[in-house]
Amino acid sequence: MPHMTAFARNQWYVAAYSHEVGRELLGRTVLGETLVLYRTEEDGSPVVLHDRCVHRRYPLSEAPTRLDGDRIVCGYHGFTYDTTGTCVYVPGQKRVPRTARVASYPVVEQDSLVWVWIGDPALADPASIPRARHLDAPGWVTVRGMEPIDCDYGLLVDNLLDLSHETYLHGGYIGTPEVAETPITTEVDEGAGIVRVSRHMDDAACPPFYAESTGIEGRITRWQDIEYHAPCLYLLHSRIAPVGVLPEADGSDPHGFHTEITYAITPSGDGSVYDFWAVSRDWATDDAAVTEFLRGSNHTVVMQDVTALNLLQRTLGTERTGYQELSINIDTGGLAARRILARLVEEGAKPVERVR
Repeated sequence: MPHMTAFARNQWYVAAYSHEVGRELLGRTVLGETLVLYRTEEDGSPVVLHDRCVHRRYPLSEAPTRLDGDRIVCGYHGFTYDTTGTCVYVPGQKRVPRTARVASYPVVEQDSLVWVWIGDPALADPASIPRARHLDAPGWVTVRGMEPIDCDYGLLVDNLLDLSHETYLHGGYIGTPEVAETPITTEVDEGAGIVRVSRHMDDAACPPFYAESTGIEGRITRWQDIEYHAPCLYLLHSRIAPVGVLPEADGSDPHGFHTEITYAITPSGDGSVYDFWAVSRDWATDDAAVTEFLRGSNHTVVMQDVTALNLLQRTLGTERTGYQELSINIDTGGLAARRILARLVEEGAKPVERVR
């Protein structure tokens, strides 16, 4: 078996996009915990419960389970749960057993993402959720999707923190020779759990992804600034401009194109991860053709990663015990992320001291 990155439980994870959660029951698995998500009738707030009926473990996200108002009625024997997970009805008797309840999870909806907390509910602080305001901010247009990958979530973190693979895996879409050839700078804030990796290319070929969507002809200045908030949120601040066009003194950039690329990296179970991806732009926002081009192109790029990481996971599963991994300068950010994830796992494993 390949090495598995352990789960940091006392952390927020993206379970769904806002648009995915409605009055239809939605099943997801986060850190090995099966979840059912829905919205209340009253105010539309999201609810996340454990996705197994206490009676015979029937999945509450599966038909013919249904909502009756804001209560879930199990489709097997009719056990009925309120939004707190408390069972309020069992068939054939008036008394509801005291232990008849399913777990309810802290949930926060922010920036068009639905975040869930799998760990100790007493530690769930919504203020600690990192922001991705561009996902639903005025003046931005976003294309998005989600692909499950059959790989350890740590492999996806590695992939996203080392963009030199764009040159080779994503040539013809977002990769050009300069991406791999340009050195990176890496900053690590261990305490905050943030890794920043920057690659600034002064004179680079314009890849088709940008040439076709922006209309830029010729070579470009290209900036890639990554901000990874362990364990779940990855932001890539991308800026391109024709070579020789510099930002104004006040930082404004009338000839540049800013694109925010967002990934939420949510471990589903051992060897499986949800890859939530989004591309947001503040240019050509009313051009539907650009929107569809970016959606199709980025989906292709994501699927290239999915294929590679599925293959890598299978390959690591056949490696002999004690094989040695080689790391180089481009891996600095990924190695820092591994250190931070290991610390978050360790901190989550410590017993919690409760105030009596």
